[in-house]
Amino acid sequence: MRRLRFNGTGSGGASCPGVHEDLDSGEIIVHGPPLTAPEDLDQLRHFDKGEVAVVVPRNTLVDFGPRDESPRLVNATDEFSRLFQTFEHTAWRLETRRRYASDEDTDTWAQFTAGEAVRWDYDDSWCRTVRAQTEQAKRFERVRLVDTPATQGQLYLLDNAVRNCAVGEDIRCLTRAEAERLRLPAEDFWLFDSRLVARLVFDDNDNLTGAELITEPAAVNRYCQVRDAAWHYAIPYDQFTPA
Repeated sequence: MRRLRFNGTGSGGASCPGVHEDLDSGEIIVHGPPLTAPEDLDQLRHFDKGEVAVVVPRNTLVDFGPRDESPRLVNATDEFSRLFQTFEHTAWRLETRRRYASDEDTDTWAQFTAGEAVRWDYDDSWCRTVRAQTEQAKRFERVRLVDTPATQGQLYLLDNAVRNCAVGEDIRCLTRAEAERLRLPAEDFWLFDSRLVARLVFDDNDNLTGAELITEPAAVNRYCQVRDAAWHYAIPYDQFTPA
């Protein structure tokens, strides 16, 4: 059985014509209304018995037909960090992992796991960045996936959301079951200005090692669709009750 990913459709009804991509072979599958008039079929070259011709608007292929364009890998420090200084209006995150190793090296993690009230720093580098950007009317938004039951790392980040939202973020939560129902990818990524995706890369020990920068329009469009679906169904963090 093929593993197919829906790339998009030019139809207002989200039905056909549409474009899918085979994740293993890279082949493209299109569907749409059939071309059936004999005089039209007679004009087709190399049209063999058993093949079916479909009609697809030009813009559908332009918008959703992928190009061969490899992501560019950047490191997890200065190159990746600069993206949060240079975006123009929106930085949006899908946060999907059950654990982040960097959290566990902090004093706040030790306080949280000891059952103490966490003494969050409201003036660290991240908070200063968020404040500086949101003061320019830019937006920081993220959706966090939460398992049932929630992992310790996810509960820690829910506690952290109080601080992050106080300095300007908008954080919402979505259960993993709901994310799977929506067919959201199990990828951590930032989407900047609906034009650049930074897909985060982790090693086997859950350490962030870098990010793949994606600008290929059809791929960015897919991530925009993921954002729209996740944001629509996600619940503000202060209204979300983890199981």
